[in-house]
Amino acid sequence: MPSLYVVRPDLPAKDLKEFIALARSKPGSLNYGSAGNGSAGHLAFEYLKMASGTFMLHVPYRGTGPQLTDLMGGRLDAAAVGAPAVMQFIKSGKLRSIATGSAKRLAQLPNVPTVAEQGFPGFEMTQWYGLLAPASLPKAYADKLAEAAGRAIHEPAAAKLLESEAAIIVGSSGADFGRFIEEEKKRWKPVIARAKIKPD
Repeated sequence: MPSLYVVRPDLPAKDLKEFIALARSKPGSLNYGSAGNGSAGHLAFEYLKMASGTFMLHVPYRGTGPQLTDLMGGRLDAAAVGAPAVMQFIKSGKLRSIATGSAKRLAQLPNVPTVAEQGFPGFEMTQWYGLLAPASLPKAYADKLAEAAGRAIHEPAAAKLLESEAAIIVGSSGADFGRFIEEEKKRWKPVIARAKIKPD
């Protein structure tokens, strides 16, 4: 699920480059909200801060709803939120998306460049979901479950529903998913250490 970097519509930054320039010109004057300490949105913004060498104040909320209310109300400057939660507000003009954290642009927002396109090669931030089982589950059963899940997620009805939410369908093997998790651990370890993130 792609994370979208969004700002309040009256913030004087049309894209990520302008947003970063604004943050660098006034260190600490901008803030961003998240659904809580250690949430995907918190990690996403700390990752952007680390990549861009900027400082912005983190304002944790108890959930996405209150955070978006304050963002649209002008009490917050920015946030990184999963696409389904903010797509309607972007299309209605209540929020402006300045970048998508996905590796490629989204079909639903073709005019919104990725973070990587705007000067940060290799940057990728997505919220992901996977099917896990206890380590004690016999491999034959785990493989069968993975195969069935991979088939199901590519069924036309499932694919249509997920794509309507701007989800990127993977449905890989258990081995591929395991490798992906290891890559994600490497990606996030320095972000968490630098920001000293501790979930509530």
